[in-house]
Amino acid sequence: MTSDVRIHPLVSPWGRFGLYSFFIDSEQPAIVDTGIASSPAEGMAPALEALGRRIEDVRWILLTHGHIDHIGGAHALWEMAGRRAQVVIGEADAPLLRSRREHLRQYTDVRRQYLNDADGEAKQLAAAEAVISGEMEPTMVVRGGETISLGGDVTVTVHSIPGHTAGSVAYVVNGQNDVFVGDAVQVHGAANGFPGYEDPVAYRSSLEYLRDEVRPNHLYLGHPYRRADGVPYGVELDREQASEALRQSVDIEGGVQGAAHRCLCGGLQETDSVYSPFAPVAGELGYEGDPTLEPSPFFTTLHGYRTQFSQKP
Repeated sequence: MTSDVRIHPLVSPWGRFGLYSFFIDSEQPAIVDTGIASSPAEGMAPALEALGRRIEDVRWILLTHGHIDHIGGAHALWEMAGRRAQVVIGEADAPLLRSRREHLRQYTDVRRQYLNDADGEAKQLAAAEAVISGEMEPTMVVRGGETISLGGDVTVTVHSIPGHTAGSVAYVVNGQNDVFVGDAVQVHGAANGFPGYEDPVAYRSSLEYLRDEVRPNHLYLGHPYRRADGVPYGVELDREQASEALRQSVDIEGGVQGAAHRCLCGGLQETDSVYSPFAPVAGELGYEGDPTLEPSPFFTTLHGYRTQFSQKP
């Protein structure tokens, strides 16, 4: 049984925000999520040095999902670790690690139809080029159920938790039930103020699985997601906070689902509103954030409900 494995958050700068990775201080050290291209050199390396550790010694790079602010630094970290680290990602998100252009797909397939930005594709590609340090083939592609040894008696089990993305996975440190979920537990969302997930049914199912089956002792989040009062959680939640965040996330999903269903049953109306054609959802939920800020969780999430309800008989 694993016990007393130290977990350290590593914060890397990105404009006015910080990007969070986590260092698992094991015999074969691991970093969970990698920020963007600059994060390993500007955030991780000095933070590890302050802990008396070296980025060159990292042997595992565990990616919770494929968004650019989580995989962008993977290639750079792999290079700084002497190309010896094993890179792990969920199967459905692996294409996002292999190709920068794959990051255009969610924009062109989903958000472009709502954002009406003529330069949107060029901006998306430019962002991918700027913040993804390199395209690469993962060492290990996982589906959930795998156990990874970090040396000694430290093992990590992979759990499939799709919804935020199709390939989102959680890493659970066995013996102490520390759970890394990336962006799979959204509560009220991060700075944009709206929870973001591609597949509402899978998102809710994953939340319930984490709440009822995994039951984290500590929950590590990809960003400081916000409570109902707008105050953000930290990224390290104890058992009580984790239970609250999971419960709130399920409740919030139910509220968004109800508003989306009523809006869709009433028929979508194109208007001049920035929330069009989902303006009634924003009104019912009291959402006043800017839905055009990329990656636009408002439109990603509402499109997910639109797809879900259109497939029902």
